[in-house]
Amino acid sequence: QVQLVESGGGLVQAGGSVRLSCVVSGNIFSMIPMGWYRQAPGMERELVATLPRTGSNIYADSVKGRFTISRDYAKNTMYLQMNNLKPDDTGVYYCNSVESTRRAAWGQGTQVTVSS
Repeated sequence: QVQLVESGGGLVQAGGSVRLSCVVSGNIFSMIPMGWYRQAPGMERELVATLPRTGSNIYADSVKGRFTISRDYAKNTMYLQMNNLKPDDTGVYYCNSVESTRRAAWGQGTQVTVSS
């Protein structure tokens, strides 16, 4: 059974950068397409970046130009480089497949808090 472990979050000032990691214990290829999700306080979980099977990565408008999703298949790891962070980026970040039939149990997520 695939397990997901997110890490790399923390407290950062507005304008700063953070890189998140998602380690997949299992076959990462079975999870593709994968994405990073964000859940802000009191809000529903939203998809902010997608790593597709083919073609270009996909970003929510709110993070386009600031976030970059990438992967290292040799390490079974997916990353999210977050630059020029804004207070609205605050939330718990999760990784998972974007296809419900491929989705694993949600991990614990990693908290990112951006101070103004």
